[in-house]
Amino acid sequence: MRVLVTGGAGFIGSHIVTALAARGHEPVVLDALLPSAHPSAPPPPAAEWIQADVRDRPALSRALLGVDAVCHQAAMVGLGKDFADAPAYVECNDLGTAVLLTAMAEAGVRDLVLAGSMVVYGEGRYDCPRDGTVRPGPRAAEDLDAGRFEPRCPRCGAELTPGEVGEDAPADPRNVYAATKVAQEHLSAAWARATGGRAVSLRYHNVYGPGMPRDTPYAGVASFFRSALARGEAPRVFEDGGQRRDFVHVRDVAAANAVALEAVAGREPGALTPLNTGSGEPHTVGEMAWALARAHGGPDPVVTGEYRLGDVRHITASSRRLAAELGWRAETGFAAGMAEFARSGLRGAGSADVRVP
Repeated sequence: MRVLVTGGAGFIGSHIVTALAARGHEPVVLDALLPSAHPSAPPPPAAEWIQADVRDRPALSRALLGVDAVCHQAAMVGLGKDFADAPAYVECNDLGTAVLLTAMAEAGVRDLVLAGSMVVYGEGRYDCPRDGTVRPGPRAAEDLDAGRFEPRCPRCGAELTPGEVGEDAPADPRNVYAATKVAQEHLSAAWARATGGRAVSLRYHNVYGPGMPRDTPYAGVASFFRSALARGEAPRVFEDGGQRRDFVHVRDVAAANAVALEAVAGREPGALTPLNTGSGEPHTVGEMAWALARAHGGPDPVVTGEYRLGDVRHITASSRRLAAELGWRAETGFAAGMAEFARSGLRGAGSADVRVP
């Protein structure tokens, strides 16, 4: 199968290219090499390579020649600097997806696997002892300033118990990046209905592993911690470190994309299927910081009490549907994955610790 991988020179995309080639497929890489994702130029991937923006219609038309399916990874990620980033996020993520889908429709390419995200859920699932399953609203700045990080029941104010989110939970984006990921799914669903296409959105959890970009404003928390350790500095843990997440290794995410691409042609035409993609082993942000610090040899993390508006407290989701429908399961455990990540390099300029797999 010939597969166009947009963003294929990036952190996750490059691992997908490797996974596809290992399974006998023919990946084609399209990547704009945006500085936010590539502080320094990565080595060229071992695949057919087109340096172009996903919003470049002529380049897309050339890239789609002979392609059987598209794996769409190109996007701006993370919370960014502030709301001033909103136009760039919307233009890159949503306009870029619209241009890609239009080019696919014209080229007759009908199979798509989209890089979705668990951020579409906002705050995760919570259960109240009195009111059952509830969805708390955004956390107030005055509560966060006072160190009250846990959401309370919006009905009775009671303490809540976090749980796993299923794919049928409603979207509730809490920041600009999350809003663009919801829009990408809606655009892809509209494309599928209009063209008879088949789409799968893999809603990634917190992806980490070798080759992460170093600590730009668009990197993830694992990258921030790993970059600090490389500089000999203590990882700075926001809030109280009790935020629950699902940290999933990038090779497992790449494998999920490969099996989804192989299965998407057999799915129902005219629809988008969301599939949570996580390790199934939730941990707190503090636990992750300590695991990295121990494996790296220190220094120990520092809990700061700082926060970022738009962050959610807990979000972990069930990946049982992905396992049941596609036979995929994460293979890299938390301890082994963090130990490897602590020793591996990051992408980026200006760091002697940079090694790209």
